[in-house]
Amino acid sequence: MTDPIADLLTQIRNAGLRRIASINVPHSKMKEQIVQILRDEHFITDYSVTTDEVTGFKYLHIVLRYTKTRMAIEKLKRVSKPGIRRYVSYDKIPTVRGGIGICVVSTSKGVMTGRRAKEEKVGGELLCTIY
Repeated sequence: MTDPIADLLTQIRNAGLRRIASINVPHSKMKEQIVQILRDEHFITDYSVTTDEVTGFKYLHIVLRYTKTRMAIEKLKRVSKPGIRRYVSYDKIPTVRGGIGICVVSTSKGVMTGRRAKEEKVGGELLCTIY
């Protein structure tokens, strides 16, 4: 696994295609901050950090949100990749689907949505877009 964020997004996407209610992914602080943003923006129902009793590894238990016909997340796209990083200033942060979606930005003040980064006038690495 060379790109843990892309792996997180792929696991969420695949679980949505198979209509799985919840998933477990390996824990990291960056992943937890991204999942917290997804919960705050109502793309997932909830998440929790669990520890495997045998190995001692931490996992993120993510409960996905569904409507009657489909998953709440229509599309997840990784923008900045390990081979090609994409940095944006606060005035160049894109709006996703006319404000319906969000973009996640890693800034010097932490991981936040593009909207909040614009408000705080801080740029950073554009991690992913979600709608």
